Amino acid sequence: MTDLDTAGLSVAEHRLSDLPDWGYLLREYYEAYRFLSSGGSERIRAHQRAVREAIGRVSKSNAPLRFDSPAQKPVTAHLKRALYEGLTERTAPLIRAVEAIQGFLVWQYGYEKVPRGLERKYAYAEICGPNGPILTDEVILGLVLFAPTCTYPAHAHKGISESYICLSGSVSENHQGVYAPGSMIFNPPEHMHRITVSNLEPALLAYAWVGPSELLAGQKMVFGRKRK
Repeated sequence: MTDLDTAGLSVAEHRLSDLPDWGYLLREYYEAYRFLSSGGSERIRAHQRAVREAIGRVSKSNAPLRFDSPAQKPVTAHLKRALYEGLTERTAPLIRAVEAIQGFLVWQYGYEKVPRGLERKYAYAEICGPNGPILTDEVILGLVLFAPTCTYPAHAHKGISESYICLSGSVSENHQGVYAPGSMIFNPPEHMHRITVSNLEPALLAYAWVGPSELLAGQKMVFGRKRK
């Protein structure tokens, strides 16, 4: 029996205050965006503040929750390892909050056509946003899981500021530095970015998107075409 079964509530009646593990998870996202360094960048600092303020509004509103049937993808076979590795890092509080709700996550691809090979090495799970489970148009929060040696093709987001927090493993973006647990990657709107993953370990990243509510609700991701 799941926590949702024991709650004795219908889907329409679920609020953050009914299921505290989801509130704790939001709090850990908030704390990560509060305490992680901006590296002296005013633009990144402003993004971190925007994410925190959006999370604060979601929490204060006691947002509703809607749960779809949990879904796995081939890459989620690496999730146990990714969570275990993250428990030794400074991101451990967020990792533990994810562990508490992992059984309800809906892992998906987010693309109509997934490049060959990527379907076994990548998936994401939304935690907060227009599609839930925590329903809001203020911000999108989620997790993305990569298998070792994954190459996530170049893509961009229209009108959306995006950041990743590396929770475990390590990745590189556009071959410009290596991001280990506790580090943040910031992508301004329309910035084309490509991610590569280390050879030996999976990588688990938390992400946040902020932007106009109509763009958050209708955002579609499209991979960039390879240059000939």
